[in-house]
Amino acid sequence: MKNLFLVSTLVLIGTLNSCAQDSAYKNDDFAIEDVRVIYQEDLGITVWEIGVKGTAGRTTPSKAGQLDGAPVLGYVFPTSLKPSDVGFNQTDGIVALALTSHPDFDDTPLWDENSDKNFDNDGIIWHPHWVILHDDQRVPGGLSVKQFKKADKTVILPPTNPGMPMYMDSPGYPVTTKAATIKVVVPTYRINNRTAFSFDGVTAFMKVNTSKNHLPMLGVYEVYSVASGDLSLPYNVKKQ
Repeated sequence: MKNLFLVSTLVLIGTLNSCAQDSAYKNDDFAIEDVRVIYQEDLGITVWEIGVKGTAGRTTPSKAGQLDGAPVLGYVFPTSLKPSDVGFNQTDGIVALALTSHPDFDDTPLWDENSDKNFDNDGIIWHPHWVILHDDQRVPGGLSVKQFKKADKTVILPPTNPGMPMYMDSPGYPVTTKAATIKVVVPTYRINNRTAFSFDGVTAFMKVNTSKNHLPMLGVYEVYSVASGDLSLPYNVKKQ
């Protein structure tokens, strides 16, 4: 795990310093100023927040018109949580809570985020995913969501997973954006009652791949900002 963090850190720093990062989505809406997770014991919840220079959640991806190559923007919390804390089988990788927007598809079949009674048309609404990230040098950002073979019986996913052959869950936690801050509320029982863990904050551009076998299904292509600067997960949960 330490080696994974080291490799990922080096890749992310290199990506941040690269001129290739000059994209249409790189703006102050993804420039992180602060990140925090607050444990509210009386309510049994943790509140996860990322604050940015601009307006959190204002920038969303332009529609590609198909799943292959579909853009995904994310505010991501890499953590020290274990995969089993969020419902996966134990596996190598970084447990991350990603708040994402993607207009070309909907991967939260149980949830109707825009409340129009249509459950498959609201991918652009900011929503949460648990993912397992792992080192992947096939993409410029150096990370991708860990995949598995459908026939692998050792894989365990939470019952709220979207049915893709990746370590991904669609937990349905409420996400809100206001001014410079994006927040998500996570009940503590949904993270194995873990209230002491470390984390970081990252903003990134990801892309879906369904046609190229040499690329991951969901890879990180650009990293816009890292709260710590080095992905060292230096932040700890604060109790309110």
